[in-house]
Amino acid sequence: MLLADARAAVIAAALRMTADGLVVGTSGNVSVRHGDLIAVTPSGVDYDRLGPADVPVVDLSGAVVDGALAPTSELPMHLTAYRDHEAGAVVHTHSVHATALSLLADEVPAVHYQLADFGGVVRVADYARFGTAELAANMSAALTGRTGVILRNHGTLTLAATLAKAYNRAAQLEWLCQVWLTARTAGEPRLLPAAEIEGCVAAFAGYGQEPGIAARPAGG
Repeated sequence: MLLADARAAVIAAALRMTADGLVVGTSGNVSVRHGDLIAVTPSGVDYDRLGPADVPVVDLSGAVVDGALAPTSELPMHLTAYRDHEAGAVVHTHSVHATALSLLADEVPAVHYQLADFGGVVRVADYARFGTAELAANMSAALTGRTGVILRNHGTLTLAATLAKAYNRAAQLEWLCQVWLTARTAGEPRLLPAAEIEGCVAAFAGYGQEPGIAARPAGG
């Protein structure tokens, strides 16, 4: 992937977040790593006004190396995800159901085996003010051993090797939260046991395939 392609992919993901209702306005942010550089959404600019050259590019210290616009105020979280959790891409949303769950619980209850894609039950990080080193530290602690986290009174952050996978995880995390909240309005949800989630985590390790790669035959 060329750096210009990475910047274009950031815009496409940001526009999709708005269309899918994972953010409102200019809230939320997206980034993708390109070697030792990171293309990241700018702060406070409508995503539909952006061209690839408008997407800031920073190094792993956070210094801007290309682009006239300032990067998102949540850059500390993105940098922490890259430095401490080996992310290839990061998606941060302000999705409704995940944020609502953060007001009620300390983790996403085991309502569905899809939690296995996150490495297990997704935790809710302690609240800290947006854009701060404290928020990045709280996020990182709750993200340990996982590929997604919910930020209390704030939103979500997901990571993956690719931007497409990180985005899919953001959408799946919002869905999981919606399932729990919906079930909770009708009664006490029946949750999967911890051992089942652990088994699903192992099963998910070999799940998925890349387009253009022939599927293995059964037993292969």
